[in-house]
Amino acid sequence: MRRMQRMNAKEIMSVRRFVKVRQNTTRFIGVILFALLAMSSQANSSKSITLPQGIILGGELSNSAATSVADIDEVMPRMRAAGLNTVLIPAYWELMEPSEGQFDFTLIDRIIDQARAQQMNVILLWFGAWKNSMSCYAPSWFKENTKRFPRAETRTGKPLEIATAFSNEVLQADMRAFLALIRHLKETDDSQRTVTMVQIENEIGMLEDARDHSPLAEKAYRQDVPTPLLKALGLKQKGTWSEIFGTDLYADEQFQAWHYACYVQQLAAAAHQEYDIPFFVNAAMNSRGRKPGEYPSAGPLAHLAKIWKCAAPDVALLSPDIYDTGFKGWAAQYAMPDNRLFIPETRSCMNTGVRALYTFGEYKALGFSPFAIDQASAEEVSQVTQAYNLLRQLSSIDFRKPSLPTWGLLFDKEDQERTITDGNLVLTCRHFFTLPWDARATDGSEWREGGGIIVRLNPNEYIVAGSGIVVEFHTATEQQQLTAQQLGEDGFAEAGSGDAGNAQKKQWKGKRVGLTFVNQISISEDGTLNYIRRDNGDQSHQGRHARISPDDYKILHIKLYEY
Repeated sequence: MRRMQRMNAKEIMSVRRFVKVRQNTTRFIGVILFALLAMSSQANSSKSITLPQGIILGGELSNSAATSVADIDEVMPRMRAAGLNTVLIPAYWELMEPSEGQFDFTLIDRIIDQARAQQMNVILLWFGAWKNSMSCYAPSWFKENTKRFPRAETRTGKPLEIATAFSNEVLQADMRAFLALIRHLKETDDSQRTVTMVQIENEIGMLEDARDHSPLAEKAYRQDVPTPLLKALGLKQKGTWSEIFGTDLYADEQFQAWHYACYVQQLAAAAHQEYDIPFFVNAAMNSRGRKPGEYPSAGPLAHLAKIWKCAAPDVALLSPDIYDTGFKGWAAQYAMPDNRLFIPETRSCMNTGVRALYTFGEYKALGFSPFAIDQASAEEVSQVTQAYNLLRQLSSIDFRKPSLPTWGLLFDKEDQERTITDGNLVLTCRHFFTLPWDARATDGSEWREGGGIIVRLNPNEYIVAGSGIVVEFHTATEQQQLTAQQLGEDGFAEAGSGDAGNAQKKQWKGKRVGLTFVNQISISEDGTLNYIRRDNGDQSHQGRHARISPDDYKILHIKLYEY
């Protein structure tokens, strides 16, 4: 065992091939080798891989948008026009290896050529053994040979259209194709690096049951929990999976997560021997009160992150696919100290643009990508285009560097306000429709989400960029003494109360802060702030706030003074 822990990925694969020749029990041995390689990964994790520089202003194509050269030629110019700098595109196993051992990279090459022509980058999504849990993108020769490539089963013995993660034959077929792709990228793209990252599988996970109950899976289930996992979870006792974790659905999910992650690690580790490109995995969320198996169980979910990080050190990122309500909560779960936030899929809608701004502002994220942007409406695409335009300008001042504090804003009708304390200043940020004089605030109109980014350039100097937001600035002592007062757009009391002169009964203490100016600006590629116009009077509520309408995407440059 100690010798196996010192082996690298190539040595372990050599042992596997030797064992396969000498034994007829290949499948069971494959299960044991999975565990050995996972242990080896902890002792000998791969070299550090650098993530893409800059920000990923991405968009993921719909699943069938790149299955022909004609489709690729049509869609790529549209993605450039939409303001993307990176396109996330599937690499289809079934089309890349239509006959076993015979590879066709026509589509991959066309994607790269078109991306270069449009001055964009590409993130390839490996639709290999699993896509959204199912093995629907495996080639026909794989699908039809269930004896050689066995399927997962439920606890009742029902076979699923999901290849079992415990079969060495499944792993080897998937790995041969994946390594062929990686080698091709190395040969054709190493000098230009048009392809910046690769996703391994897509929304991996078990459905209909929390774990696989096929014969190979049951043999693995009776084994002891690997020592590296026990250490990662802070557990000292040893035992089988049921002895350590119990037998409920969530215990089953932990078992399955370890083996899915070990499978992915083997692909990633072998590929890193060929090419130093980052790999990541994506997860379908455990939302809507669903239990493991009702959502894709055992995927790279936040509550399983320790298991995935332990078993798959060659995977750079665990990434969330966010389609449900509660966008901020899902994003927060994946913004971990050891996991840079990257959202490869999220719903294309009228709120997508402000969600992108929030993601970069709040978490200094690596990237953001709405799904099926090629099929989104013109209005929805426009939201993305406008938001990405602001982000591209903000990147010129390198707003993600540690020396520039940033915050993200995202509001709706239920979540209308955020208070930010920045030293002695308090920033009160709200949805635009909290302003009572906009008719849409009270006439029953839907409150489209408002959001944006705040960047502190210097003391008393800020950038506010976004759509549908209002920001007020106060000193800390001023904030404590403010009295709520309903004002009209002109700044006068909305209605008389006869209480003028009595609103402030205690002696005022400390200084206040005011707006020196609020300028609408653009930002040049060299970081220069270019004046467009000044917002004052009615546009700043007579010097009380800075605001951006939900009908606009703008960048405001704000300076403050004390009095």
